[in-house]
Amino acid sequence: AKARDELERSNSVKRDSRFLKEQRAIPEIYLTRLLATKGTLQKFVDDAFSAILCTSPVPPSIKYFFDLLDSEAKKHGIDDPETLHIWKTNSVPLRFWVNVLKNPEFVFDIFKLGIVDACLSVIAQTFIDSCSAAEHKLGKDSPSNKLLYAREIPQYRQKVQTYYREVQQMTAVSDQEMITLLVEETKDHTHEFNMLAAVNELYDYAIKYQEQLLDALEEDTTCQRMQLAHKLENISANMEGETDV
Repeated sequence: AKARDELERSNSVKRDSRFLKEQRAIPEIYLTRLLATKGTLQKFVDDAFSAILCTSPVPPSIKYFFDLLDSEAKKHGIDDPETLHIWKTNSVPLRFWVNVLKNPEFVFDIFKLGIVDACLSVIAQTFIDSCSAAEHKLGKDSPSNKLLYAREIPQYRQKVQTYYREVQQMTAVSDQEMITLLVEETKDHTHEFNMLAAVNELYDYAIKYQEQLLDALEEDTTCQRMQLAHKLENISANMEGETDV
């Protein structure tokens, strides 16, 4: 089995070498080292991407949020699959996972060397390209980091599409289930975060888009029933030191 793995790795390196040579002139010594490093890391990269795109299980929050995006697309008459793909990609894979891939020190207590940062940037860019709905055309002027994983990206892209499809087919998470989950998470992490700082960040965002938020709150029947527009105006007036609306 070990000999077979070595043979497969050798064949893979040869195929990658031919591809890169055809696309771009890379000095032989650097090409050899580049492909050898890729071969060493390939299994770890595959395992990382598979773990990220695993649907067993999917956190309820992701299912709930993706369903919300599907609902909003339907509500606004958006039936272009690529648009939904971009929404979901920007919301979780690119906003969260790319940061983790490129900056493991956000999660682990480690020191990241400059050379490690450069390698992780290549892997993170590969993940970004894999999540793209559009297929990138590569040529002789393409950067070597994109050419390096050119053969694997179509496979990774298929995994991303399968992930979105399987999440969409899962049983929906109800509003009550989501509220219960958030309450439990809040209890578990009560003393780990500065809630006032978080609320202040949300307030700054709300004030920046106050007119749009008020319009949306006044149009939504549930928000009307809860008088959320009026409450937002009260909060704004109190924060500005004005009399209650």
